[in-house]
Amino acid sequence: MTASVATLTSSVLAGDLGPAPSTMSVTSAFWLHNTTRLPGAEVTYRNYYVLLRVGEVFGACSFEAGELDPSFCAEASGVPLDALISAAPLPVRIAALDAYLAAVEPHHIAAGAEEVVLPPGTPDVRARARDAAVAGLLDVQEGSKVALIGVVNPLVDAITSRGGICLPCDFNLSETASGLPVSRDMTEVIDAADAVVATGMTLSNGSFDVLVDRCREQEKPLAVYAQTGSAVIRSFLGSGVTALSAEPFPFSQFSSRPTSLYRYHCQDGVTRT
Repeated sequence: MTASVATLTSSVLAGDLGPAPSTMSVTSAFWLHNTTRLPGAEVTYRNYYVLLRVGEVFGACSFEAGELDPSFCAEASGVPLDALISAAPLPVRIAALDAYLAAVEPHHIAAGAEEVVLPPGTPDVRARARDAAVAGLLDVQEGSKVALIGVVNPLVDAITSRGGICLPCDFNLSETASGLPVSRDMTEVIDAADAVVATGMTLSNGSFDVLVDRCREQEKPLAVYAQTGSAVIRSFLGSGVTALSAEPFPFSQFSSRPTSLYRYHCQDGVTRT
């Protein structure tokens, strides 16, 4: 059982999960800022990412404005992963941990991974396909309450269209596109819910352990959709996380061509497609 991000980090640094991270170095480091507003939408999404390439994979972490300066990239290439995993700003630690775990077992060859190829097309076409793939993780019963930690409006619609009652939570929104009030208190919506859906950005704001612990204690299913730390969250399947949509870089919004995400399901401690 993976108890926490800290215990996972300790296992990686000790070499318990594969090669010593001191033997694996960053070949490229990226600091990205992008904004997105889909046609007809009133909300502009503002995203910041740090990406670390190790061999054929990228470790990724989104973060809030001002948390990490672009100058970080100037000295990061060539640095061994153990140095970044153990002593760096939180978004970098998560990206480095993600890069290590993805390098040890890339999503495209991972046991239990179901590949979903997103179609080519415009941003809204690809976003709808991505959100439909995430919604496919949900087993929403009529009248059930579903906490949504990190609001993506199509997922709000997916929950309500299945007869569920969406309880949205986000630090950056006051209401959803459909007019639902958005809470800033994650524990409040988790406690009120029958099931929980969350974004990987809970890793970068330090709330992931609280999220997983609370779902474990209350025996509530937890599905995560992750660009941030998708390989990190994969380590919690069967240890609090019951389903995962993992989207490694290049993310859907950065390409108009087909890209893949990988879905994992866990039942009774066994990962299943």
